[in-house]
Amino acid sequence: MLVGLPLPFRISLSLSLVSSSVVFVPPHPLIKHWVSVLRNEETPSPIFKSAMAELGRLLMYEASRDCLPTISGEIQSPMGVASVEFIDPRQPVAIVPILRAGLALVEHASSIFPATSTYHLGICRNEETLQPHIYLNKLPVKFPEGSRVFVVDPMLATGGTIVAALDLLKERGVDSKQIKVIAAVAAPPALQKLNEKFPGLHVYAGTLDPIVNDKGFIIPGLGDAGDRSFGT
Repeated sequence: MLVGLPLPFRISLSLSLVSSSVVFVPPHPLIKHWVSVLRNEETPSPIFKSAMAELGRLLMYEASRDCLPTISGEIQSPMGVASVEFIDPRQPVAIVPILRAGLALVEHASSIFPATSTYHLGICRNEETLQPHIYLNKLPVKFPEGSRVFVVDPMLATGGTIVAALDLLKERGVDSKQIKVIAAVAAPPALQKLNEKFPGLHVYAGTLDPIVNDKGFIIPGLGDAGDRSFGT
């Protein structure tokens, strides 16, 4: 359990006795608002995509509050000398959106993080077996030492896609404690898998839903985030 955050903000998973993943659901009214817009089946595609981007901005803001390295110094303001802190551009910050829907949730990442690298990862789910298939991998062979990595996947349902993505990151030298997962909606099957396989992982979600149906969709969820974002 983390300290220093209000209790409504964090949910410790009691799914394993040996791992320590933590799910954060920020209690901000704007997050609740954008989740509500996304849930509405009558929300048109352009507004859905915009709402996903706004939700992603808020979740990335919350996820980055305790992990971005800074440098201190002094600068001359119009009225005098001021002590200041900037985000250290020399420290690697990586964004990994899982295509397609991750592109919408990560759209405003550059307005949150001053200096980042973006590595696209395409994973689709077999609709019959629900198993992940990797069709695009733009990850580096090795991430720079000390990288902070934000993995963006709107729907954490069965957990197959996000686990496949994190396995690839692990192969490239990234520890669970260096990763923050950003999701619009998360459900128990995915969270249990993450909790068992990736101790120390932090997940930031707009909301938690209780059920995944036999087709792998979160209930009540918000439908297919990729199709609704891009009008397909």
